[in-house]
Amino acid sequence: MSLVIPGDVRTGASSRPKVIVNCAMTTDGKIAMPDGTRLSISSEEDFARVHRLRNSCDAILVGINTVIKDDPSLLVKARFIKDPRRPLRVVLDSRGRIPAKAAVLDNRAHTLIAITRGHENKVLRKTKGRPNVHVKAFGKGKVDLKGLLAYLAGRGNRTVLVEGGGETIWSFLRAGLVDEMTIFLGSMVVGGRGPTPASGPGARKESDAIPLELVSVQRMPGGVLLRYHPRSHSP
Repeated sequence: MSLVIPGDVRTGASSRPKVIVNCAMTTDGKIAMPDGTRLSISSEEDFARVHRLRNSCDAILVGINTVIKDDPSLLVKARFIKDPRRPLRVVLDSRGRIPAKAAVLDNRAHTLIAITRGHENKVLRKTKGRPNVHVKAFGKGKVDLKGLLAYLAGRGNRTVLVEGGGETIWSFLRAGLVDEMTIFLGSMVVGGRGPTPASGPGARKESDAIPLELVSVQRMPGGVLLRYHPRSHSP
């Protein structure tokens, strides 16, 4: 199956783009209400920061659960950025579950649906007649993140912003593919057993935990912005 995403194919490009994880969580570490309902954690100033960050990246990536639950457009909003860019939108969708009416399938930017082998036709039927939507398989059973990043790098994508959800963030961290992680810590507590920034199977023992180095702390209206590097990473 052929896929061409607009942009220069750069020879000698890095084997993968820089990967930045960005998320917001409450003081008690939740990214949504206990039942999974969306929660407004970021302040207006943090929203502006996020859109500046989006505008500086070549691609914005989320998992399929985020698309199903929140239906994000993954665009840079003009009210925050004058003449915003339109980064490539990437959705990890191993089993081809993307809704046909998802906002990321509109014509306002190009979108890559990263699936696994055997699910191509299912997604192609949903996206038929949408020239800005591209579908490509990476691996079998579970999306091959390294293969996906190598593919994006080969097409000139130098920076990928991972925005969620928790299982997607954990997958990138566990695979050692994160170069920077920024977390807006909002000044609220929701309690309960709601979702966290990194979920999925998680570490089985303490030695499996992923060590981070705190490189900066910035006080902002409504919370604090924390910036980390993986401890083994040399920026």
